[in-house]
Amino acid sequence: MKKFFLIALSLTMLLVFSGCTGTTSTEGDTFSFAMSGLYKPFNFQDQNGELIGFDVEIGKAIAERMGMKAEPVTNPWDTILVGLNSDKYDAIIGSMAITAEREENADFSRPYYRSGAQVFIAEDNSDIKTVDDIRGVNIGVVKNSTYGKQALQFTDVKNVFEYDSDLTALQDLKTGRVQAVITDQMVGFRVIKEGSIAIKDIGEPLSMDEMGIPVKDGNTELLAKVNQALEEIIADGTYEEISKKWFGRSILGE
Repeated sequence: MKKFFLIALSLTMLLVFSGCTGTTSTEGDTFSFAMSGLYKPFNFQDQNGELIGFDVEIGKAIAERMGMKAEPVTNPWDTILVGLNSDKYDAIIGSMAITAEREENADFSRPYYRSGAQVFIAEDNSDIKTVDDIRGVNIGVVKNSTYGKQALQFTDVKNVFEYDSDLTALQDLKTGRVQAVITDQMVGFRVIKEGSIAIKDIGEPLSMDEMGIPVKDGNTELLAKVNQALEEIIADGTYEEISKKWFGRSILGE
């Protein structure tokens, strides 16, 4: 009788642990990746509240190659790395530039596109003709972006205005609150192409950035999978197809 009881107990515990393992496996089938949702055309919400854009489609393609279900989510940009390291999501696919400071807090994939920091002004602004002319003026940048430091090369801290989104900053060129905006050249070029805001670019890019996909520091297994998936979508033409849809050309920069 005692032997029968021990066998029954063992089978019960096996079923319990099997159930737990199954639950973990199901959760692992989802690849959640974060973005601000305010960075058109890379990531933004359409009129129905659905996340769309270049970053979103790249994330979905990566998830598909990894055999996982894509789950794009939004998070305020100023706490997005904190959310990553708190296991709020698996990765960030939100056009994050790879910097030495950020690499101290996360592990980055290979670059998935390259772009530059560009100065934009109002289309009817005749006072600013070159980049040197923005010295001392009010400059708009996105909060916690690399553009803030670049703005300080031309003006004082009090003249640097921080925004939650690039589009809001670019819209303030018309109001006159800022006379220049430093942002990703692809963002500005898309706005010019759409004609939604009357702006123009001046000069050459101030710098070129490499955008990567950060995962939690030490998550080497996921990082390897993301890099492999990136290589696959680049090799089979999926990347170029997505890039051309949003920009009319490949922005990989290789």
